[in-house]
Amino acid sequence: MARDASRVRLGAASFAIAGVLFLLYPAIRPFSDETSLQGAAAFASTAWILAHMLAMVGFTLVMLGLLGLYLAFRATAVEGIAFWALAVGLLSIGLLLPFYGGEAFGLHAIGEEALRQRSLALVGLASVVRSGPELVMFLIGLLLLAASAIVTAVAIWKSGTLAKWSGVPFAIGFALLHSAVFREPAGSRRARSAGDGRLPMDRPWDVAACTPSPTLPTRGREIILRIEGGPTHRRRRRGASRGRVRSRRP
Repeated sequence: MARDASRVRLGAASFAIAGVLFLLYPAIRPFSDETSLQGAAAFASTAWILAHMLAMVGFTLVMLGLLGLYLAFRATAVEGIAFWALAVGLLSIGLLLPFYGGEAFGLHAIGEEALRQRSLALVGLASVVRSGPELVMFLIGLLLLAASAIVTAVAIWKSGTLAKWSGVPFAIGFALLHSAVFREPAGSRRARSAGDGRLPMDRPWDVAACTPSPTLPTRGREIILRIEGGPTHRRRRRGASRGRVRSRRP
């Protein structure tokens, strides 16, 4: 009995830690316009890797929590319900984690290479990583996780040993997880609107390749730097006149 009690406490602690990790995930994950080189910078960041690793650990800890719950309900009338909640939950995590692995490590590699080559085409490969059979697995995993959470809430409601309502937030949270995953974050919307739909302009020099304009002479004149998807920015060379720039005929 003492051993079972310690395992149940481990499951409860796993639920608590998983909740903290799920809160940290959106707080740490960088949100940006993922069709631009700022999206590549987000993919290539340490925060991107860390946030997704925390989410993956969080999902794993939820399964430990379900195991502890099953042990707590063993030899009770809801043991069978708790068993199916655990079994379906394990299956869901097996389908979810491969997608999160591609999201974390695949997009990280793409982001690093896109920044190295200053290539928007490489950033577009993110849609390839997020589509195909892996997306189907991910969607099925989300549905199974929602089903597991609902069955867990039913087991808690019928147990008679835990507060009936205590499983309801758990079920609602995971049942609505799909809407949170596929909803465009506010940070991404602000980033796209700031950069005319493509390149956010809060720190454009970190993420865009700047090239002198070939249309104007650069000696003693203004160099026009163009950033893809953003407005034209002007920077004066040292010694350039402050007057209006006019092109000279050869």
